[in-house]
Amino acid sequence: MSHTPFKICGVKTHDVLDASVAAGAAHIGFNFFPPSPRAVDPAQAAPLIARVPAHVGRVAVLVAPDDELVAAVVAAGITILQFHDVSAQRLAELKSRHNLPVWLAAGVRTRADIAMAEREAGPADLLLLDAKAPNNAPLPGGNGLAFDWRLLIEGRPGRAFGLAGGLRIETVADAIRLVAPALVDVASGVEEGAGVKSVNKIMAFASAVRAA
Repeated sequence: MSHTPFKICGVKTHDVLDASVAAGAAHIGFNFFPPSPRAVDPAQAAPLIARVPAHVGRVAVLVAPDDELVAAVVAAGITILQFHDVSAQRLAELKSRHNLPVWLAAGVRTRADIAMAEREAGPADLLLLDAKAPNNAPLPGGNGLAFDWRLLIEGRPGRAFGLAGGLRIETVADAIRLVAPALVDVASGVEEGAGVKSVNKIMAFASAVRAA
């Protein structure tokens, strides 16, 4: 029986990487946004990225990045580019330049936010719906907040979408059953503290996804 693919985001260490792969993660996310407690730079990430098996996606999490950073993460071995705070035009430009799949992450608080995200996604291969960050929050995502997933029942995008934001071991199965996303994405929900992943929580999250 197949299950919803999941991404473990904000991986910084070999043991967490290996546990995520062993748990069956379809994607491993590497965060290249310096204010985040999960951030790595391309040089730090390169040996981790090289350790990821070929069948697992290697996703760069990028917030309004410059060309130099995008080129550096691609050179480090990234296979998917996930963008926050970029326009559809910029998304198209980077997708064409690097010939890689691109995801657009967008914050959601209302049904109108979902419709706007869909309009702005342009050529994105996946629209990743996250909880909208609080005003003046330093991070656009990874804040451990969830939006009301019921908004997706009537406001479902007409394209492939993933679900992020506040997913936890206790809630992910319900979220999958409710909205059937193409992907679920977890960061803080498998952490013991800010940016510190728990191998046991990763395994438990994977079991919860499969149980859905």
